[in-house]
Amino acid sequence: MKELLENVEDRMKKSIVDLSDDFAAIRAGRANPAVLDKIKVDYYGTPTAINQLAAVAVSEARVLTIQPWDGSVCRAIEKAIQTSDIGINPQSDGKIIRIAFPPLTEERRRDLVKEISKMAEERKIAIRSFRRDAIDKLKEQKKKSELTEDDLKQAEKKTQDLTDKYCKQVDSVFDKKQKEIMEI
Repeated sequence: MKELLENVEDRMKKSIVDLSDDFAAIRAGRANPAVLDKIKVDYYGTPTAINQLAAVAVSEARVLTIQPWDGSVCRAIEKAIQTSDIGINPQSDGKIIRIAFPPLTEERRRDLVKEISKMAEERKIAIRSFRRDAIDKLKEQKKKSELTEDDLKQAEKKTQDLTDKYCKQVDSVFDKKQKEIMEI
C-alpha cells in the first residue's frame, strides 16, 4: 500500500514538473530563454539544443542574445529559430543572434490564457486518473484480502488528499503564469 501511494505521488509530482516546463516554453511578451528549449539545431547531423551550442542571455527585458561557441553554427541556429513555432525572426550579425520579443496584443494574451488553462485542466484530469488507478488497485488488494476495510478507507483518504494537494499546485502554477501573461 505504501509503495502504491509513493508511486502515485511521484506520478503527480512529475505532472506538475511537466506543466511548469510546458508553461516556461510559452512566450509571455518578455524575453525568456526557456522558449528556445524545444528548438533543435542540426549540428553535424545531430539534433542539438541551442543552449548546448551557445550562451543564451537576456540582454534587455524583451531581447534574448545567443552567442554560439562555434561561429560556424550561427547560421544553423538562426535557421532553426526561423522554422520553429515561436513566431519571431532573429537578427544576426554573424557572431551574435538577437531575438526581440514584441509586446503581446490583448487578444493574443487572452488566447494564451485559454491555451494554458486547457493545459492545466489536462494535468488535473491526469492527476485524477492517477487517483482512480490507485483506488482501483487498492480495491483489488481488498478483494484478495491483502487489505482490511479500515486500511482501504485510510489509503483512499490519503490518495484523495494527494489528489487535492497536486490539483491545488496545478492551480497555483496556472495562476502564476496567467499573471505573467496578462501583465503589460
